[in-house]
Amino acid sequence: MARVESIEQDSWQASFSQSRQEGATRVLEEGGLLFLPHLAFGVGKTQKRLLSLDSVSLKAKNVSFDVRNGRVSGTSLQGPDAVALQDMLERFARQSLALVRSLLPHYAPSLEQARTSFRPVEASGRVSSWRKDDRRLHVDAFPSSPNQGKRLLRVFSNINPDGKDRVWHLGEAFEAVARRFLPLVPRPLPGFPRLLYALGITKSLRSEYDHIMLRIHDCMKADEKYQAAAVSTQLRLPPDSTWVVCTDCVSHAAVSGQFMMEQTFLLPVAGMLDPDRSPLRVLERMTGRTLT
Repeated sequence: MARVESIEQDSWQASFSQSRQEGATRVLEEGGLLFLPHLAFGVGKTQKRLLSLDSVSLKAKNVSFDVRNGRVSGTSLQGPDAVALQDMLERFARQSLALVRSLLPHYAPSLEQARTSFRPVEASGRVSSWRKDDRRLHVDAFPSSPNQGKRLLRVFSNINPDGKDRVWHLGEAFEAVARRFLPLVPRPLPGFPRLLYALGITKSLRSEYDHIMLRIHDCMKADEKYQAAAVSTQLRLPPDSTWVVCTDCVSHAAVSGQFMMEQTFLLPVAGMLDPDRSPLRVLERMTGRTLT
């Protein structure tokens, strides 16, 4: 099971000792989760009205903000409410970046800030295909956004106004997942990644690493016997708490909960304390070949 390390801190601008920084970094790289039970993302009175399903468009499951171009997508709001929503997303992006830089300074020089999201939909009640059902144990891989082996470091905050926990299940270690599902993954067809890119299906070329991770993600979710029998532990994440985890290596399932903020960071493997612990290096050892 993933190790859960609690950090008693209530400020996004906190200073951490070197031992705490190194310890937190190692927890993440060893497939663990950092839990900050008292670190709340404050939602002001003028923004509480945004904690509604009206904030997200009918065809989307979350609202997304890209700090790289300032664009918001997935919302049906307009006018002042749209401005308030963007302000909330931008503030979470800033605070998440400040937290990661202070808690995980080893990553700061090579870290890339990706999308920020607001997730107002109840996880337990959303109807979706098995592939998009995040209530099933999985490791993260993005079909349209290949990352060529970069780590997926993510910051989450529960902002539920009704006192409802976010409930996750944490499954087995990445190496165990890979040993089970890697034999089911065929080699990619020659030229297929370039075709996907040319057709606009992917935003960049899909490496063999991306191909394997996406297939492992799908195989995990599609395997009903695995979902029923896999050993997992429940983690309850209350309102006004924050957690940090590398979701490309931690097997997890978002079982229930509503109203959450999330920030994704991309970290090159070379920026890690121990690159050999990355999913990329694990899979390269298992396959015996370079995957990016």
